[in-house]
Amino acid sequence: MTAFDPSTRYPDPRIEVLHERFRALRLYSSTVERLATGLRWAEGPVWFGDGRYLLVSDIPNNRIVRWDECSGAVSDFRAPSNNANGLGRDRQGRLLACEHLTRRITRTEYDGAITVLADRHDGKRLNSPNDIVCAADGSVWFTDPSFGIVGYWEGEPAQQELPHAVYRIAPDGQLKQVLADLAGPNGLAFSPDGSLLYLIESRAVPHRKIWAYDHAGGQLSNQRLLVDAQGPGALDGFAVDVQGNLWCGWGTSGAAGAESEGMDGVRVFASDGAAIGHIHLPERCANVCFGGRHRNRLFMAASHSLYALYVNTQGA
Repeated sequence: MTAFDPSTRYPDPRIEVLHERFRALRLYSSTVERLATGLRWAEGPVWFGDGRYLLVSDIPNNRIVRWDECSGAVSDFRAPSNNANGLGRDRQGRLLACEHLTRRITRTEYDGAITVLADRHDGKRLNSPNDIVCAADGSVWFTDPSFGIVGYWEGEPAQQELPHAVYRIAPDGQLKQVLADLAGPNGLAFSPDGSLLYLIESRAVPHRKIWAYDHAGGQLSNQRLLVDAQGPGALDGFAVDVQGNLWCGWGTSGAAGAESEGMDGVRVFASDGAAIGHIHLPERCANVCFGGRHRNRLFMAASHSLYALYVNTQGA
């Protein structure tokens, strides 16, 4: 079990201000909490306010875990989960899941039935859908790298039939490949007004990157670099707040030495790409989401554990 000692003082020294703009987002009397541990690789958190619970994927354990806000209880929501990774909700509140093992996108109906939204493009099987988001028009966007078909840890070995890509499922169910020129497309999210789509390229060389695209009518244009994670920083999944800041799961990229120490946690970037804050965790953080009654609680899926922090903003 990874050691974690809750802070006994305010402000929590784990919350680092990198730029003055971050001070307005930090709550002085809020500290990092660990809600659950014992997972093998925590990913894809999603908040269900109508049930006051959070779902998080435990990919190698082939399950989706539920954390209950009222009782603090942790239980299996779905096992097996087909090595589900990214989770989301559509405009009707139904659960969306990226499944590595079955190489598909599914929706869980109100009665628990599973509907397959996408598993093939041009007759070829998807790789291993990774992360997912629903746009304001009801379209579903997801990334499809090959991470789940390279071994038995997050899925099963299989032949890659399609390039790494980003897809859009239109409200009428039609699947379109939007981008196929990124190496390992991973986390994705829209700006608060939906006019921008942010995408993490997690196999970019020499550093992982966040790209920004103009978005209108389901089309992307004007690609530009927003963040270059120079050094050992490794971007993964992220969430956007109402002011347009990006709260990114962060860790080391595998580089050895003192340069990588203290990097694990959540790195916060302003909408102009400037790094303004860092939440230090004892484990590498894969993905985050906002939740709680006022959408001002940041939930962080980090390796073996689930962490939370109240902040002075709200999820978009």
